[in-house]
Amino acid sequence: MLYYLFEYLEKQFQFPGASLFGFLTFRAAFAMILSLLISTIYGKRIIRFLQKQQVGETIRDLGLHGQQEKAGTPTMGGIIIILATLIPVFLLAKLENIYVILLIVTTLWMGTIGFIDDYIKKFKKDKEGLKGRFKVLGQVGLGIIIGASLYFNSNVTIKEKLPAQVQQEILAKDPKVSPSKLFKDEEKSTKTTIPFVKGNEFDYAELITWINPGLQKYAWVIFILVAIFIITAVSNGANLTDGIDGLAAGTSAIIVLTLGIFAWISGNIIFSDYLNIMYIPRVEEITIYIAAFVGALVGFLWYNTYPAQVFMGDTGSLTIGGIIAVIAIAVRKEWLIPVLCGIFLAENLSVVMQVSYFKYTKKKYGEGRRIFKMSPLHHHYQKLGYHESKIVTRFWIVGILLAIISIVTLKIR
Repeated sequence: MLYYLFEYLEKQFQFPGASLFGFLTFRAAFAMILSLLISTIYGKRIIRFLQKQQVGETIRDLGLHGQQEKAGTPTMGGIIIILATLIPVFLLAKLENIYVILLIVTTLWMGTIGFIDDYIKKFKKDKEGLKGRFKVLGQVGLGIIIGASLYFNSNVTIKEKLPAQVQQEILAKDPKVSPSKLFKDEEKSTKTTIPFVKGNEFDYAELITWINPGLQKYAWVIFILVAIFIITAVSNGANLTDGIDGLAAGTSAIIVLTLGIFAWISGNIIFSDYLNIMYIPRVEEITIYIAAFVGALVGFLWYNTYPAQVFMGDTGSLTIGGIIAVIAIAVRKEWLIPVLCGIFLAENLSVVMQVSYFKYTKKKYGEGRRIFKMSPLHHHYQKLGYHESKIVTRFWIVGILLAIISIVTLKIR
């Protein structure tokens, strides 16, 4: 809203300094600072409110060192992250931007699912919380909304470069020509980016058009199914990662900051031209959202690092996963998720492997055997005797390494 206010003041009155709000970098920096202040200053008040409401975490004894000391720590702290993200976004972003709208919807949608789950656990005294099928139904519903919106909305387009020969002809006539002249007109597309591949663009429509070219009109079905899968997988991965103090929030901040770089570059015609990557008009606006989100996560870490004063609960973890998935899909970098979100993937796989192997060995040998001492993976290291602060720090280091590898894919193909 401040964006529209200062835009009006600039146009009507030439108000000093109002033009700053027209710069993406200024608004992104302002959003990050504002969200950081909100999460740190008002986060303490929210924690006190949760304590008064006796929204304490019930800790199941898993035989882990220091585990029972956390009993009664306030949960549902994801509310801090949500508020600290949305307030700067409403103040500083272009709210008519389709990508910003979809991220706001994602935050409220997944936040509501997580809140219901936490509410049932704490106030209805049901340790299971929201039934798994309802969580999946909510994730699938969001996937349909996101996939359909990105496919059918007229403002979701890409601009591809003109053939090399045509570019050379244009540059021969005018070497200082604007980069925009080297691109085709905006068009709807189901293309995405595959990392480490020279011709790194892939069209989801090819999954069915090889059968019959006439099936092109049904490409939206494939696109929506991909959106559903990614949102479900990443949100569950973030949920499983939220097991020890600071792990999910810190890892997610690294991932989101990296996606912010991709969003800014993909929405900038000069940098996308220089790096020879897909140019996505209007996607740069989600940089404001990402900056606010990173600030909120870092501010939340102020209270969530060991020993945690608050847990994010499913209110936070499901929301974080959903937001990361939607950003990745929006910037056409969803195939990079196994690398960038490697921590989430490892946590997910550890659970799948543990459960599958246990069932297999129980059926074959009459007793269930385990690959890990405990899953998800971070609990395995706790069982080995590592302090959770060391586990979290090392997971962060791995997360930073994966982020660097992800950024390097811009040039290494």
